[in-house]
Amino acid sequence: MAAKVSNQGRLNAIFAEPKINAMFKKGTKLNSTVKMKCPRCQEGDLFDDKNPYNPKTTLVMNETCSNCGLRFNIEAGFFYGAMYVSYALTVAISVAVYVTAHLFFEPTVSQSLIAIFIALLLMGPVVFRLSRALWLNLFVKYNPEARGEKP
Repeated sequence: MAAKVSNQGRLNAIFAEPKINAMFKKGTKLNSTVKMKCPRCQEGDLFDDKNPYNPKTTLVMNETCSNCGLRFNIEAGFFYGAMYVSYALTVAISVAVYVTAHLFFEPTVSQSLIAIFIALLLMGPVVFRLSRALWLNLFVKYNPEARGEKP
């Protein structure tokens, strides 16, 4: 006779190991990108200051990882590619603001543009950092044992 499993037991089995936690586990690109950590060791910080809204340090990126020594600027002009990532992120934010505004309000074209402008202005420092983290993660694999400058 098969043992009955209670609904509580099923819920515990479903939520015991959420899939979301697996996506953010150490060693994943998503973990490195969201936490702004070195993509190779996921220990050292990409940026000097964790606060993207500090005007003095918004653009200041560490040159090397404090843990594994990876040089973040792999070659001259490496982060020019991050501009394309930044463009994609700003388009996504703009579309999200536009759709949200039109779902909940009935804005005019100028009100929609003002809302998009304000959202992009507020998200600018985060988009800058996120685009660099995403770009770097495309080219560097997770390898916690590696040391030195080369990815």
